[in-house]
Amino acid sequence: MAASGQIWGKKHHYSDGLYGEGMTYDPADNARKCYELAIEECRKKLESFHRVQIGDATLYRADCREVLPLLPKVDAVVTDPPYGIAYKRGAGGKGKHSVRNTEAIQGDEEPFNPTPWLEFDDVILWGGNHFAARLPHGRWLAWDKLAGMPEFDSFSDVEFAWRKGRGKDRVFNHLWKGICKASEKTGGKERWHPTQKPVELMRWCVEQTTANTILDPFMGSGTTGVACVKLGRKFIGIEIDENYFEIACKRIRDAYAQPDFFVEQEKPKPADQLSLIGGLEQ
Repeated sequence: MAASGQIWGKKHHYSDGLYGEGMTYDPADNARKCYELAIEECRKKLESFHRVQIGDATLYRADCREVLPLLPKVDAVVTDPPYGIAYKRGAGGKGKHSVRNTEAIQGDEEPFNPTPWLEFDDVILWGGNHFAARLPHGRWLAWDKLAGMPEFDSFSDVEFAWRKGRGKDRVFNHLWKGICKASEKTGGKERWHPTQKPVELMRWCVEQTTANTILDPFMGSGTTGVACVKLGRKFIGIEIDENYFEIACKRIRDAYAQPDFFVEQEKPKPADQLSLIGGLEQ
């Protein structure tokens, strides 16, 4: 094998074909070229997924396990994943109180593995009590769905989210049970997803972080994205179900059309300004 700095007579397998006849092998230059090729391949793969850009919200219709390794750096994960309990909501209600989606949730028939998401700096996982044995020590966020009302049915009155890191456990009181709702109750707004959370709850979750960019890898009907729009945060959402993905796109577009006037909104950036290279270099 020729020593470093000598002239290669032909392409050499070690350099992955980056150096040809009459070219000097430079280890640093070779590493840079390999890195650029890897970045280009990641970019091509990421662009192969169905993607919609709405303001500062970047939405992918795909399996989050395939998209995750290709994403730029994000500051926090805030999500309501499949809990691994094979949940299926029964149909109920009439008229504007009807439940539109009663199909089983994709991925909920398998135990949820939180491991890929634990590497992020800040993480909030709803339903953490269902897979607590697979979580490290953290803190808990509790949502009191009755907000002081007496119990009136056989369903849970509280839901829990696990948050990464040590700190205070916190409680959010917001009435949202059956047809009793403290928000999103005008204009005949139905629940779009079987486990849909109120925007106010997800807004509270996003406010717990100082993150500029929020990732929701199990986007569902887009509630976390709507909350990010209202708070002026950047958002990356991934949803595998085509129907929920289209609902999320519509809800996030509507949120941009009706901005929160108490939040200074950044001007929407073109889709090609999502920096894959910049994210990977951080």
